[in-house]
Amino acid sequence: AAGMAAPTMEERKACWGARDEFWQCLDSHGDDATKCEKLRRAFESRCPQQWVKHFDKRRDFLKYKKKLETEGYHPPEAAGKS
Repeated sequence: AAGMAAPTMEERKACWGARDEFWQCLDSHGDDATKCEKLRRAFESRCPQQWVKHFDKRRDFLKYKKKLETEGYHPPEAAGKS
């Protein structure tokens, strides 16, 4: 299981750098992933698969959290009731 070896410090830095560039691209294009495909591929090639999954979930969570902070929490079941 060679792919499961813990990444070295250099590999971690490369992974985080690729992730940051990809996320910055998404931020500046309103999350249009088609504009950031090259960076996405770099991110996926430099990070272990598990990390990619983790970071994708993390980004969704951070976006959700930011949305709550800016728009407030609206419980779905409250929709349509006045």
